[in-house]
Amino acid sequence: MTVPPIADWRCVLGLLLALCIVLGFPVRAQADDASPEHARLAAALRQLDAIDRLIAQEATRPRDERARYHFDYGRLSADLERVRAGIRDYLTPSRAQPRDPAVLLGDYRQSTAAASCEPEATP
Repeated sequence: MTVPPIADWRCVLGLLLALCIVLGFPVRAQADDASPEHARLAAALRQLDAIDRLIAQEATRPRDERARYHFDYGRLSADLERVRAGIRDYLTPSRAQPRDPAVLLGDYRQSTAAASCEPEATP
């Protein structure tokens, strides 16, 4: 038994709607929200993978040549890949945070005799 094409579209659109709802929730700006945020974004990546599988299935089906318009599955896949790349870049940044490569000495105590020998810095 074959499923009518309109039902497949509803399935894809339903998954896209669910994805929009998941990604549309506001994120509170608190430090302890990092772990739940990462979990939600990882869940969004899994949903994107599920949508990609549906797109691949639908793209292999023959087109109805009598239809006036056809859905561009390639463009949808490219857009979803861009969203996926953005989420992955956020979850795992490609470069480390900037740092100063100079080693800190950490000993800030100085004897009064050594301090009097050095010239004072003028602003």
